[in-house]
Amino acid sequence: MMSRILSRVATALALVLPGAATQAQDYPTKNVTIVVPLAPGTGMDSVVRIYADELSKSLGKAVVVENQPGAALMLAAQNVARAAPDGHTLVVSTSSPMAVNQTLYKKVNYDPEKDFVPLALYLKSPFVLIVSPQLGTATVKDYIKKAQDAGDKPLTYATPGAGTLLHLAMEVMKRDFKFKADHVPYRNSPQIVTDVMGGHVASAMSETGAAMSNIKEGNVKALAITSAGRHPSLPDVAPISEAAGMPGFEAVSWHVLLAPSATPKPIVERLHKEMARITGNPDFQKRVSAIGLMPLPPASIEDMLKYMKSEQTRWSGVVKDLGLAGSQ
Repeated sequence: MMSRILSRVATALALVLPGAATQAQDYPTKNVTIVVPLAPGTGMDSVVRIYADELSKSLGKAVVVENQPGAALMLAAQNVARAAPDGHTLVVSTSSPMAVNQTLYKKVNYDPEKDFVPLALYLKSPFVLIVSPQLGTATVKDYIKKAQDAGDKPLTYATPGAGTLLHLAMEVMKRDFKFKADHVPYRNSPQIVTDVMGGHVASAMSETGAAMSNIKEGNVKALAITSAGRHPSLPDVAPISEAAGMPGFEAVSWHVLLAPSATPKPIVERLHKEMARITGNPDFQKRVSAIGLMPLPPASIEDMLKYMKSEQTRWSGVVKDLGLAGSQ
């Protein structure tokens, strides 16, 4: 299966339409647009603007960030899938629209494997399990025990919504450790943290950046983080895999810059090379870490494809196992 996928993508990369070689030499001939599926001011948007500025310097044309939030991050992807494959329209996406939504949603208007080629997989955004200090749970194992003993008054936990990776991560914990906890979906990540502080919900699976300052100030207690390793800004918070005894567990939202798959190979290779240089720079990685995200070292296109496919396989299985396939 993997070899067929890589072969299909390689064929798409090798596809050079008449005049494409000349087009690649002249690229870019106009401003480059990076479509972002979240609103301005979000962590994703902030990071894109950092590298868009650097990319514009190397390309010699303006790189414009266009925000297209909507449809559970899928609006931007479906629009760019239909854009001219000439390197002038790119999209940023994450693990949800690229690895989860195809199983979770009844209808998705793009194919992550056929419609896109990755240019840079540059960061992971882990989640953190937080509780109010008044809950009296100092560790993940304390939390699990409290939830198991709650009986007909289960604990509550908040996330940014049903079907998000944060929701799926907590549901996997509930399944594996056989406890109940009522899900409370929110639209606003900062409000989640505020309501945990106020005791309105007992716990939350939160975006790390949204909870970072309140964790450091002691307003909420971080029990564990969902990345495979520790976060450089929260070195005392152990991974769930270690703290709860879930070997190999990781649930992170990775960010990837993509081009339409029929984009000429020379353009893809140039953008991949430029993004590897920019995202591998220590200053870029330091700025990413400062807002609660985890930078990744540059990877080859083939390695990015393999990772994304492994994530699609894993989360598709989780969605099906939890009975959520086609639920949205």
